[in-house]
Amino acid sequence: MSIYDIKVQNRKGEDYALSELKDKVILIVNTATGCGFTPQYKGLEKLYKDYHDKGLEILDFPCNQFGHQAPGTDEEIHDFCTLKYNTTFDQFKKIDVNGDNASPLYKYLKEQIQEEEFSSTASKIAMKAVKVISTTCKNPGDIRWNFTKFIVDKNGKVVGRYPPITKPEQLEKKIQELLA
Repeated sequence: MSIYDIKVQNRKGEDYALSELKDKVILIVNTATGCGFTPQYKGLEKLYKDYHDKGLEILDFPCNQFGHQAPGTDEEIHDFCTLKYNTTFDQFKKIDVNGDNASPLYKYLKEQIQEEEFSSTASKIAMKAVKVISTTCKNPGDIRWNFTKFIVDKNGKVVGRYPPITKPEQLEKKIQELLA
């Protein structure tokens, strides 16, 4: 199985085949509108504007599993993001990333890379504390919080998993390398 065998639903509930993204670099993020990391939408949009024409796609999956920080309908979440952060990248239907109802995409991503890459010891310690308060992070590889990021290369290989504390701009060098 590859990432290209997976289908997800866009925010309107229509199937979207990830096979449409072959030969693209993909940044996949579980998001929330009421999270301390929500301002990262600004950095995500900057990456998208700077690199979309070169082959970057950003897939935004709202998730309400962490502190109920993504309330509202898919349409309300989309309106918030476009009005407050002027996002133009694809936003998909709200999903679960952990547990019995986890999206097949997130099950796949977590199987590929079980642990995040940390930029510092302080980041690692901070995320251990988040894991303690997360009620859905129960199994090895589970997502700890909103704004966990996965990078997929042009061949469909998951090449990076980054914790919420990693800002989108910190991924720019990796994205540049993969687009080259």
